Amino acid sequence: MRTLNHFHKALFLIVFTLTFLPSGRLLAQGLDPATIANPPADSWPTYHGDYSGKRHSPLTQITPQNVSSLTLAWAFQTGQEATLKSSPLLVNGILYFTVPDNVWAVDARSGHRLWRYTYPPNKGQHIGHRGVAMYKGWLYFTTPDAHLISLDAQNGKVRWNIQIADNEKGYWSTMSPLVVRDHVLVGVGGDLDNIPGFLKSIDPESGKTQWQWFVTPPAGTPNATSGGMTWMTGTYDPELNLVYWGTGNPTPVLTGKTRPGDNLYTCSIVALNPDTGKLAWAFQVSPHDTHDWDAVETPVLVDADFGGQPRKMLMQTSRNGYFFVLDRTNGKNLLTVPYGPVNWSLGVDKQGRPIPNPGKEPAPDGRLIAPDEGGLTNYRSPSFDPKTGLFIVSAHPSWSIYFAKPADGTYGWAGADYDVWSRGVIEAIDYQTGKIRWSHEVGKDIFAGVLTTDSGLTFTGDIAGNVLALDTSDGKTLWHAGTGARMDTSPITYELDKRQYVVTGNGGVIFAWALPESVQ
Repeated sequence: MRTLNHFHKALFLIVFTLTFLPSGRLLAQGLDPATIANPPADSWPTYHGDYSGKRHSPLTQITPQNVSSLTLAWAFQTGQEATLKSSPLLVNGILYFTVPDNVWAVDARSGHRLWRYTYPPNKGQHIGHRGVAMYKGWLYFTTPDAHLISLDAQNGKVRWNIQIADNEKGYWSTMSPLVVRDHVLVGVGGDLDNIPGFLKSIDPESGKTQWQWFVTPPAGTPNATSGGMTWMTGTYDPELNLVYWGTGNPTPVLTGKTRPGDNLYTCSIVALNPDTGKLAWAFQVSPHDTHDWDAVETPVLVDADFGGQPRKMLMQTSRNGYFFVLDRTNGKNLLTVPYGPVNWSLGVDKQGRPIPNPGKEPAPDGRLIAPDEGGLTNYRSPSFDPKTGLFIVSAHPSWSIYFAKPADGTYGWAGADYDVWSRGVIEAIDYQTGKIRWSHEVGKDIFAGVLTTDSGLTFTGDIAGNVLALDTSDGKTLWHAGTGARMDTSPITYELDKRQYVVTGNGGVIFAWALPESVQ
């Protein structure tokens, strides 16, 4: 026994030496660009897992038949009051995740902390943070005061720190950047002030700006407006070489009298050339928005038949309550249909855009509107399952009373809304027709994103703090586990050493779930 213990100690030292340098730096902790385009089972190299935004995994070790045996593999306590909203990256066995001002590197097999980076105290917006991006051996982290930090992935040390936008003017950043070849794409938030939104491309080596695309026309342009923030991560089609991004609402937010017209390109899905920043096409999902319905929800890329013809499609369940299917080669609309209660439009025009009802704009005496200001969905990620053709989204059917408040003027919020009724559901939408195939209630509200797998499972969370595994075919619960805090993240999955893990963030804790070895 003593000899065996000595052997184990020696083996540990060998493994430790091969894994770490004396300085504490991890060896070979870098990302091959090809991994982003075609992620293997042992990686999750981007915010969405891959460029498509489908959040669907080919892994099948955990199945509807054995998921009831799923158990906790490990848990990592961040020790932060801030709730986790980030999706971890997984590269070479290491998970990277964030809360505002903090980045962690954690061993994906054990949950052991390898390093932590903490950004200095700042006056930025600490509303939440979605995660980091990676290029070769470098991580990219946006800060609450709108800076972009380049970190060494091996030890968390700062390589450079640049300003994305001026926090003193009202900008912040909470997003996970998107790496497309030698471009780091970053967006901004800031719709509490009348400032223009933009998307910026940064050189991953030098930190210099390559291009900047503004959502709204320059100040002084006739009928120009402000707003159009780009605070969520987009998607990318390598074949078309187009980046797809959702833009936020115009400002002032709840009053539109000072900004007549459609307010292009706010509340839109846009396609940009990542090398030049030039606009290829745009589709506006909420013309002249007066309800704070950002269209930043994930533009999911799907190649499949539609109406009997093969199509390169883009799908979005937008915050305004409509499900959109577009031809992503040109932005032409294929389908527009509500996926919950919607009463603010007069219908849909010939281009597939909802037609705003002037009688449903916020007013001093209030207007009853569906959905509420949080939208029929929000930042939480949906998933698309190619086997069933189901677009699965965490939805928020809701009603609210909107007020225009002249005393607030025409700056920033410029109004108010008060919730009347809401509930949280997981909805499965048939992308061909827009019909809801099944719906699974999860409480009064919902904050969790969705992950699907090839084995027929849908992972998500409810308002009570349970992690859920649903049957993708009908939405029935197959397994659940209580965590003590609600899930504000979108689950990820990966396989290491022939063991599949599902990772969720609940409260300030990262949980890794896996099957016992006897069940695998």
